[in-house]
Amino acid sequence: MSFTARQLREGLGFGALVEDLDPEAMADEATRQALRDLWIDRGVVVFRGLPDDGDTQIALSRVFGKPARHPLKFAARQDTVDELVDIYYVPERGDIVRIGDGPSLGAWLPWHFDLVYVDRINHGGILRPVELPGSGGTTGFIDGLEAYNRLPEALRDEMEGLYVVYHFDADLAGLRYGNTPGIVLERMNASAMTVMSKRDDLPPVAHPLVFTQKETGRKVLNFSPWFSLGIEGMDRAGSDRILGEVLNVLIDEHHAHFHQWQPGDMVLWDNWRIVHCATGIPAEQRRHMQRTTIEGDYGLGRISDWAEQLEQA
Repeated sequence: MSFTARQLREGLGFGALVEDLDPEAMADEATRQALRDLWIDRGVVVFRGLPDDGDTQIALSRVFGKPARHPLKFAARQDTVDELVDIYYVPERGDIVRIGDGPSLGAWLPWHFDLVYVDRINHGGILRPVELPGSGGTTGFIDGLEAYNRLPEALRDEMEGLYVVYHFDADLAGLRYGNTPGIVLERMNASAMTVMSKRDDLPPVAHPLVFTQKETGRKVLNFSPWFSLGIEGMDRAGSDRILGEVLNVLIDEHHAHFHQWQPGDMVLWDNWRIVHCATGIPAEQRRHMQRTTIEGDYGLGRISDWAEQLEQA
């Protein structure tokens, strides 16, 4: 084996830390397959010791699939190259939230899947820090496969065949499900406002609340609190009951991994099973990350016409 892999931490049922990976070995098909198998099995893979640059990040992404152009590139972004998305927070601009009596936070994001507001959900992504803040800035990960197994059996039976409707909304404090108590959006960044002005170009979509991982036959809880409106074809009371119960199990942070970033880290996650969040940084600090988007489609999302009914309920 041309790399070493171990658990991210004792007792965590998902995730792996890969070290000692020779960049040249990423061209070897046996190594590539072993890395893909590890990703499918563990959901999150942290790579350490690779060259800290965008070219290596893109090459690593290609082990797991074709790096894709992010669908929101129309939001007046100025990214380094087409396959890398620059994620900046600087005090002069960027989202700022405040939670209760706490300090103002930049670079904060609620629990979500990437691109759940489109019908083709990308398979994954790799995130790498370029500039880290002096404090804060962890990224949380929770495994939907593990979360499904924690659900009561009666609820699992009730969830079969249900679809959740999603629509893009950049208001970090306006979540229907999973909203953080006491949160206030103090400022929305300019790119988010640009996308919000084009929201009608992003039709509502529906994704199954449960699906089966093709490679293993394991059931996955497939719910993104951010962007969710409710259950397709169900009234508001029914949606709130089921999704409220699901939410309580899914975002139990006792089962989360919060990644403390180090320079040179590259973190890969399976976007078809792992929800993630960003815990934020002091609003006066700076943070710059780069990410790739790994192409793919699990083939279960579709356009939905239920958004208006759910938004008005």
